[in-house]
Amino acid sequence: MFKLLFLLISLFFPYSSSSLHPLVVDSEKLHLNSTAISDFRLLNRRSLISCPINLNPYIKLEVISKSKNSLLDEEFINVVVTGVSIPSIDHWVALITPSNANVDGCPENKALYLQTGDLSSLPLLCHYPVKAVYLRSDPDYLRCKKRECKKRVGNNCVIQTCNATVSFHVINFRTDVEVAMFGGGFTSPCLYLRSHPLPFLNPNAPLYGHLSSLDSTATSVSSQNPIMRLSWVSGNKNPQQVQYGKDGTIKKTSLVSTFSQNDMCDTPLIQSPAKDFGWHDPGFIHSAVMTQLQPSTTYSYRYGSDSVGWSNQTTFRTPPAGGGGNDFHFIAFGDMGKAPLDSSSVEHYIQPGSISVVEAMKEEVERGEIDGVFHIGDISYATGFLVEWDFFLHLINPIASRLPYMTAIGNHERDYVKSGSVYSLTDSGGECGVPYETYFQMPNNGKDKPWYSIEMASIHFTIISTEHNFSINSPQYEWMKSDMASVNRSRTPWLIFMGHRPMYSSIRGLPTSVDHNFVDEVEPLLLQYKVDLALFGHVHNYERTCSVFEDNCKAMPFKDSNGIDTYDHNNYTAPVHAIIGMAGFKLDEFPPFNVERWSLVRVKKFGYLRGHATMEELSLEMVNADTREVEDSFKIIKSSNSTPN
Repeated sequence: MFKLLFLLISLFFPYSSSSLHPLVVDSEKLHLNSTAISDFRLLNRRSLISCPINLNPYIKLEVISKSKNSLLDEEFINVVVTGVSIPSIDHWVALITPSNANVDGCPENKALYLQTGDLSSLPLLCHYPVKAVYLRSDPDYLRCKKRECKKRVGNNCVIQTCNATVSFHVINFRTDVEVAMFGGGFTSPCLYLRSHPLPFLNPNAPLYGHLSSLDSTATSVSSQNPIMRLSWVSGNKNPQQVQYGKDGTIKKTSLVSTFSQNDMCDTPLIQSPAKDFGWHDPGFIHSAVMTQLQPSTTYSYRYGSDSVGWSNQTTFRTPPAGGGGNDFHFIAFGDMGKAPLDSSSVEHYIQPGSISVVEAMKEEVERGEIDGVFHIGDISYATGFLVEWDFFLHLINPIASRLPYMTAIGNHERDYVKSGSVYSLTDSGGECGVPYETYFQMPNNGKDKPWYSIEMASIHFTIISTEHNFSINSPQYEWMKSDMASVNRSRTPWLIFMGHRPMYSSIRGLPTSVDHNFVDEVEPLLLQYKVDLALFGHVHNYERTCSVFEDNCKAMPFKDSNGIDTYDHNNYTAPVHAIIGMAGFKLDEFPPFNVERWSLVRVKKFGYLRGHATMEELSLEMVNADTREVEDSFKIIKSSNSTPN
């Protein structure tokens, strides 16, 4: 069943390449079908046998790091393999953590293979390779340009061996690392040798700080005095501090949380990656709430402690006060994930556009042009391989450490069989929302109730979970009604509704991208409370609609003097919808014909949505992350005396 599902996904959601970041190109060639099943992702289910060492009796492996016998918080390590008698395209090395994993208790459960499409009857290997690289990525390897003579007879070399050097980008995920060399490719691996364990120099280091705004709660909005939450990761469970302020004299102590293997989801018939071979100790997530802040103000801060060390000093800027007349600049997107920063390695679940998108957004943040970021679902795509959360947090750190990084939950964070999610799929790999809610502590309504609202300047954001019960009379449905009914449109004239799964998409096929139960239950609320703009992800492209309700265009935009599509909400008819799931995951193809009338703009490029709001105009641009050019622009207008009550 699972194999069939993945085949259907690849059939109906094909990918044709857009411009990719140079770091991703090589790894994409190796990581075939990385959006579903690949040989690399199945490797950890296979029983490792030793390679016949007599074929390569001189083989050696050396790991070269900046700190010799340990690893820094971030570095590129070189792996040097020498003494190979016959170079093969199937030789590869892998980064494995931890080095002392106990594989004796691994269950031999057929359902584990079926869950990700592996139909072979093979025992499970618990050691999950964090990343891998073929030795042939060294262009001199197969041609043996780097060679050594191991035995001479007179002046003649009678035994000659070949060398290769490859590199890995390593970040501090706290557990020690070893490098292993394999033959047999990804599909039939055999082990040649492994390095000695390499610990991190400071496994307790405070890392990956990311901010969120806590100006709103489940029942009220209080944004005149901004409140910001800073979260970070450390290998140490003792409380730490954030020191901040104009002169760094304000101190707040962290609350510490974590999660265990037992917190992950599975079923008696279907065990999950998160609960088994994909598990990795997350360390401890520290969270501190910063008060005594002013709106639209820049502060310096650092976090950590004297015992574990301190982060670098950096700055963040608070968003403008909700209900104020300040301009507000924001970025929104979905479905980003991450990709390897070492150009030829492969990892679990690569999102090829993520690096370019982050680099483009980082430029805007560094110019001081952005007040907040909204990532609406499918956050890291760790999907049960927990070390991938560290790589994602590292990737977004230059952005998320500088301004509020607000998130919504998606199917790849929450969904699992019999876990309480609306959809009984295995999309989260057994995470069932636990890592997401621990790493990204939004102003939610409670545990496993990840819906909330936030006000910044002239916008009220209503952010929901499409993965939790949204039916009439459910807690989330009642909250949506209450939240949107309470918006003071004189104070915040713009109402933006965000969730992961869309209500409108041109993409057809199985599984369907639009849940009509969701549309039937929730779309009437958008019309009733006069939502201006509805933003969704899940589908991996960009698409904008007319003012639409029940599949019908209630109004069309007009062109302003600059040729920009303009929606006049002085005479409100229906929300404008936009899919913005083009931030990293492989892009989906639009159908070549039978385009719905409500679909006005369709773009298949990696990028993000850039927004600018005043009290009377909401301007949006879809930015191409590769070229930095605007692929689509539109705006919504209303005069201050026409805002709905």
